[in-house]
Amino acid sequence: MSSFKAQQKNAVMITKRRLGKTLIAFSLFLAYLLYNLISLQLVNSAYYKDKVYEQITTESAMKAKRGTIYDANMNILATDKTVWRIFVSTREIRKRNKQDNIDYTDIICSGLSDILGMSSSDLYKKISGSKLLDVTVKKGVEEDKYKQIISFVESNGLLGMVCTEAQTSRYYPFGTLAAHTLGFVGSDLQGLYGLEYSYNSTLQGKDGSYLYAKDANGNSLPIEYSTYIPPSDGLSIVTTIDHFVQESLEEQLEAARINHLAQNRVTGIVMDTKTGAILAMATTSPFDPNSPYELDTLSQIKLDASGFEKDSEEYKKYKKELLEILWSNKAISETYEPGSTFKIVTVAAALDAGTAKVSDKFSCHGYLAIGGWHIKCHKAGGHGSGFDLAYGLQMSCNPTMMTVAERLGAENFYNYVRDFGYFEKTGIDLPSEASTIFHKQENIGPTELATASFGQRFKVSVIRHLVSLSAIANGGRLVTPYLVSKIVDSEGKTVEEFGERPSRQVVSAEVANTVADILEKGVSGNGGAKNAAVSGYKIAAKTGTSQKFDILDENGNSYLRIGSTMAFSMSDDGGIAVIIVVDEPTSAVKYGSVVAAPYVSAFLGETLPYLGYISETETPYVEIGNYVGQNIADAKKKLSELGIRYEILGGTDTVIAQTPSPLDPFIKENGCVILYTDEESAEYVTVPDIVGMNLYEANAAIINSGLNLRIEGANDREGGATVVAQSLPPGSVVTRNSIIELKILYLDFED
Repeated sequence: MSSFKAQQKNAVMITKRRLGKTLIAFSLFLAYLLYNLISLQLVNSAYYKDKVYEQITTESAMKAKRGTIYDANMNILATDKTVWRIFVSTREIRKRNKQDNIDYTDIICSGLSDILGMSSSDLYKKISGSKLLDVTVKKGVEEDKYKQIISFVESNGLLGMVCTEAQTSRYYPFGTLAAHTLGFVGSDLQGLYGLEYSYNSTLQGKDGSYLYAKDANGNSLPIEYSTYIPPSDGLSIVTTIDHFVQESLEEQLEAARINHLAQNRVTGIVMDTKTGAILAMATTSPFDPNSPYELDTLSQIKLDASGFEKDSEEYKKYKKELLEILWSNKAISETYEPGSTFKIVTVAAALDAGTAKVSDKFSCHGYLAIGGWHIKCHKAGGHGSGFDLAYGLQMSCNPTMMTVAERLGAENFYNYVRDFGYFEKTGIDLPSEASTIFHKQENIGPTELATASFGQRFKVSVIRHLVSLSAIANGGRLVTPYLVSKIVDSEGKTVEEFGERPSRQVVSAEVANTVADILEKGVSGNGGAKNAAVSGYKIAAKTGTSQKFDILDENGNSYLRIGSTMAFSMSDDGGIAVIIVVDEPTSAVKYGSVVAAPYVSAFLGETLPYLGYISETETPYVEIGNYVGQNIADAKKKLSELGIRYEILGGTDTVIAQTPSPLDPFIKENGCVILYTDEESAEYVTVPDIVGMNLYEANAAIINSGLNLRIEGANDREGGATVVAQSLPPGSVVTRNSIIELKILYLDFED
């Protein structure tokens, strides 16, 4: 019994231990469950609530509207507009194909290809071979095409198969105008170049969103589960660019490129000399920011002539290189040797330092021996002896500049180059401004000083050079250029305003005014910048031609040139400065006085009156008016009051036609108007060939031919100008007294 009882007692104890362990395990399990319950319900409730919310909610982005870019007169240069993505539902097409036993794919492809200008067969392959539910046909479809597609869909019962989605696209209303300044955006509307990049954070705004809940079947849950975060539209910027001035500059740059066969583009900038506001900036040939990935005509010709197979890696790489060149703002991002336009700095520095006076006498024998080299002047025979500093600058004499720089000394010269700002960026509000490449101060020996004195063997950006030289137009004060005058909100209210920024004095006002006067007399007198003259206005200018030493021929010689001209209007209240740089002209004459100065003249002649600058002299031309339909007696009276000679041809009392035409009404004061009173009275003359004549010869030929004369270009003060173009083709037959416009230039000056 005792043994049995012992076993029974042992079994009870084992059972109790097992029960205890079970109770402990169960208690621990309950504790674990309780812990997790508390964790879920109290500690981490917010986290898991968010996780559930994420699973049952859908977010739709609400795109912010990108700010507008305006010109100075509030003309829109860049804005957002609605375009459409056209896409098809492949599932719906397959369903309807099977249901109706009709090949809707073919119908859709044929219709869309006609509207969108796409290949129907390529589109068919794209749609029928896709495993995607949503196949994009085309993005960025304009409104007119969109409406055609809607009509096509409705008339062919294609609803649900062909779909559209409204999207936002960046739009540049004036196409290529100011393209390099404005830049462009990417597919995500992020600024990539130009002002679009510089002011991206200002323009882009902040996207909003609409969050709503849905159940397992995709049905929306009550509104309490929805959240709307409105987008915050971007701010707009008002630029200093003037549409008229920009357009005028671009016309002249393109004319220079074409007429002088420039191989490496032409660039130019226009700046208010008092404030630093940029009125225009351009580079030929511009891209279209509406389609920035399309090459311009010249670049496409280069790509086609490359010999690379289309779509090959070499082809794609070369196209990318051409696009990057096309997008590059030459006025900001590239450097060049400024040549003789830099002589302005050399003379101003010497006068300011007191190491030279205007009355000092100089000699030029065609070269100057320095550092073991015979450094030449552009005039092989030299400029002679006994002339003053003003003459040396106006005639762009290299030995004069070398002599002046030698007197100034390397250290002083270096310091003035620094003071004029050449060792710092201008701070203009555009990306990728290039830095000056100049000699280290300790490396400036006699030869380096000599060549630098006339703007060779160092490089500057066009914007840096224009701003530095404009100190001479601004009483010796260096300004900071800028392109954005203010930031405004969607209601047009000013958020932030910009204007003239801090500046510094680099030379005295007396020195600046002296140099400006020398440059003006070089234009109005017999200096090398005569081709930059503008009738009725005081224009100071300096031309320049530099060599490109980083590209040599097979014999190691420099053969490429850069021709340029910098000019500014002389005004007590400030004026405008303009620079035009023609890179690698390949015409017969490559000097800045010919390839750039005439285009500066034409630009200023058109722009100064527009900007309100008053001509100092009366125009030599008279506006004759329109007399067609008037009584002969009234027409004669009006012409007599204007002091214009006239002839009457015909026997009736009413004017039926006149020469010159009222569409071209300006003639010289001594010109003559013919009034026709019947159709049979018209008289005709043959236009002579005037090109190549001097002005006196041309004037005689025109008078003898019975034509009226009008002159464009330089004033022929010394009798050395040559006619380089005429408006009426030689040999053409026109009515007597028609106007022939002649373009004259001085072709005998080098710089």
